[in-house]
Amino acid sequence: MGNPKRILLFDLDDTLLRDDKTLSRYTLESVSKCKKQGFLIGISTSRGESNCLKFLKELNPDILISSGGALVRVNGKIICSSVFSVTEVNSFIETARTICGADCEITVDTLNVHYWNYKTDPKEQDQSWGDSVYTDFSDFDHEALKICVEIHDSTTAQKLCAHFSELDSQRFSDGDWYKFTKSGITKEKAILAVCEACHIDVSEIIAFGDDYADIGMLKLCGIGVAMGNAIQEVKDVADAITLSNEEDGVAVYLEKWII
Repeated sequence: MGNPKRILLFDLDDTLLRDDKTLSRYTLESVSKCKKQGFLIGISTSRGESNCLKFLKELNPDILISSGGALVRVNGKIICSSVFSVTEVNSFIETARTICGADCEITVDTLNVHYWNYKTDPKEQDQSWGDSVYTDFSDFDHEALKICVEIHDSTTAQKLCAHFSELDSQRFSDGDWYKFTKSGITKEKAILAVCEACHIDVSEIIAFGDDYADIGMLKLCGIGVAMGNAIQEVKDVADAITLSNEEDGVAVYLEKWII
């Protein structure tokens, strides 16, 4: 495999997790074997930190990149974060409602809470979002790491993204949600911060992903592995393609090439 790789970095949804948002025993055991071999284990997800931690109790990762790169921890210590101020959050929400409609659905990740002005209980849509806190965002007084907006019309989405062209924006392939973080805040930038903190080169990382937000990550790292269920754009830039998340593609790759 060329140069030795020292970090295994996993996207969460549709990569490390199965469709029911569980971490299979096979995958957990395979990752644990790699950790015993000396690999650092990392998660790189668009989910907010508080929301994704419930999936990771047994895994106990060394590195946690959350909110699409807006918050980065190494061994539990925050090494970098980038937030919208309270004023910026409220201005963004006001503009989003003007462009996308007053009733558009919005989520906001703070350091500790995932807020959502949902029209229906999120548990009815996806059990994994069940800890979301409802708010109508009136007098919202929290800084935010990431803001997402649901936009069903692509023209409207383009208009909002163009208005906030100075921000980093990304669509999720499994719905009509668009993520916004501060300028230049991406998984790739977070990975570079991790490398500096761990004294590791990006060539020493094997990264796994499936969606648009993972493309830069897979291109940056030493080996980029696309899941079998990944969108074609991810497969096109990957160095390898494994089985789907439902088929424990992460574990299958680790058992074949690492363990």
